[in-house]
Order: sequence, then C-alpha cells, then structure tokens
Amino acid sequence: MPGEREHDIVLFGASGFTGSLAARYLASHAPQGTRWALAGRNESKLKALRERLGVEVAILRADSGDAASLRALADSTRVLASTVGPYITHGEPLVAACAMSGTDYIDLTGEPEFVDLVYVRHHEQALQSGARLIHCCGFDSIPHDLGVQLTVEQLPEGVPLRVEGYVSAHGSISGGTLHTAVTAFSRLRSMTRAASARRALERRPPDRRIHAVRGVPHHQPGLGFALPVPGIDPQVVLRSAAALPRYGPDFSYGHYLVAGSLPVAGAIAGGVIGAVAMAQLAPTRRLLLERLQPGQGPSEQRRAHSHFSVRLIGAGDGRRVECEVRGGDPGYEETAKMLCESALCLAHDDLPELAGQLTTAVAMGRTLRERLMDAGISFS
Repeated sequence: MPGEREHDIVLFGASGFTGSLAARYLASHAPQGTRWALAGRNESKLKALRERLGVEVAILRADSGDAASLRALADSTRVLASTVGPYITHGEPLVAACAMSGTDYIDLTGEPEFVDLVYVRHHEQALQSGARLIHCCGFDSIPHDLGVQLTVEQLPEGVPLRVEGYVSAHGSISGGTLHTAVTAFSRLRSMTRAASARRALERRPPDRRIHAVRGVPHHQPGLGFALPVPGIDPQVVLRSAAALPRYGPDFSYGHYLVAGSLPVAGAIAGGVIGAVAMAQLAPTRRLLLERLQPGQGPSEQRRAHSHFSVRLIGAGDGRRVECEVRGGDPGYEETAKMLCESALCLAHDDLPELAGQLTTAVAMGRTLRERLMDAGISFS
C-alpha cells in the first residue's frame, strides 16, 4: 500500500452528472480531516462545482488521454474514485496508473469487457504494488454483491448453497449511462474475447464448485414476472463466491429482473433486443446516442421518486432465508452514495490486507455494508 500521500480521496470526473452528486455527498459526509480533492479535465467547471458546494478542497487537472497527468493524479492520493465512462473508452489509463502507483481504485462501471481487460492487463501489477482495483461500486453491483454475502451469512456453513436475486428498480437514466450501455451493446464480440482471455488466466478454486443458474422467465410468488438477466451483477457475485470459502463447497446464483407482469416483461425484453440490434450499425447507434448527451440526467424531483429493491432467496441444507436490500434512486443518488462510502471505507477503515482486482464483498464486505446501512440503505 502507498505511504503518505497528499490526499486521502480524489474524485475523478467530478464535474459530470454522477460525479457532481458524488462530490456533493463527500462535501456533506466526509469526516472532518478527510483530505479529498476534485479532479477532471475542465478546471473551470471544477472550480464552479467547488463554489456551489462551499468547500475548500483542491482542484486537480487530469485528462484520460494524458498518461502523465493520470500518473501524477494516482501518485497524489490513497484512493482514486472514477466516474468517467464509458470506461472501455476512457477508463484503462487511469487504472494502469493506479496499479503502478499502489493506489486504491474504484469506479461505477457495469461493463464486463472493461472489468475483464483490467484483470488481464493490470491485476498482476496491482498485486505487486498493493493496489486494490475494485469495480462496480454503485448500483452495479453493490446491492447484489453485499446482499448475497448477507444471505450466505444466514445459511449453514460447509454445505451446497443456492441464492437467487430478484431486482426491482424504478428510475431514469442519464446521458452517460445511455452512452455506456450503447457502447457495450456495440462490442459484443470484443466482450466475448475479453472474457475468454480472462478465463485463460484466472485460477478457480480447485475444491469448490461455483456456477451460474441458467434461469428461465417465470412468475415469482409475491414479486411478479421475473426475467433472467445476464451482465455484470451475477459475474461479480460469482467472483466473490469463488474468493470466499464461506459460500460453501457448491454455490450457485441466479439473477432476475422483476417486471411485474407478462406484458411489461415482454416490453422490456423487446426494448433491450431492439437497442442491441440498433447498436450494431453506426447510423442507428448514433440515433440511440442522440437521445441524451453526457452530463444530462433526471431532475432532482424525478430522482426523489425513484427507488430499488433487491430480494435475495437463499437455501442450503434444508434452511431457507430471504434478505432484501432497499434504497432510493438507484442510478444516481444511491450510486453516488455507494461510491463515496466505498472510498471512505478504503481510506479510513481497518480492512483485510489484499491487493489486485477485487469485488466489494471481498475487499470491504461487512464493513462497507454497515457504512451503507448507517447512510440509509436497508439490508434486512
């Protein structure tokens, strides 16, 4: 781990939509004495943000296309939190700088290709430098990762365990989220290649079985119609399970989106299929991207009426438990909160001495969960 640095936490991309929410959260919730700073490429926007927040924090200029500025940024802090996406386009140089500098790195990515490429290219360097590289520190994928960990803790030890997660969310997307999703949809072949490259390198536990449930659409009593959902959340859960023996000798996880009714489920599935198809061709991809621009997002009033729930049903050795993670606006208010509490956890809390690419459950686990509960996110 790094020695004494000028800052405890640097927030990179602070002038963006989610970045500004994270900056507001740190301004209100960072403990006294926390040395934090705002960073990005537009110094005037960062200064305007600092003035709106009414805080005295440093302004650091860095650009995702300028490797020297990123290395200086990484060298200056113990923890670096990035909100600059799409991460597959803008993210890797900053991760590389943190891996070289021994700086803890967190982000909000939901992009499997980016996470896999970081593992292939920077995991070993981070192991050597002591850097913790922790992705998906927002709604992707903290409620699912820490929620499954809580569920496992309620089940018997040393036996096969099965957990299923049912996600219900109500909210709007920002321009940054739209651009990230469309970029990911357009790179399906690259995503497959990155996953294969990771599998060739990553060591799996030799004496334990960790696997995904091949789910099918079904009606879940008490919740509604459920659609199986691939993507980053189940991948993160399964990586936590592979790293933590507490998940048992045989662990399986299924991940579902709760649609409420069959017509709504059909509309969601059709919309996703259509968006993926449109993302494959440049002209239709541009049409999708023109709907919202980075920096645009839902109003504060709209965010105040947004919410999420993740219901987790676990079973093992004849015992059945249900856990739930609940919160407000999933995409932005709560995501900013999760990112900032992750940064504060890394900067201030007593955590396992680990390094390399890690999940939130492995790196911070119950300590972060308790922080989030204190901050108003329910784990029950």
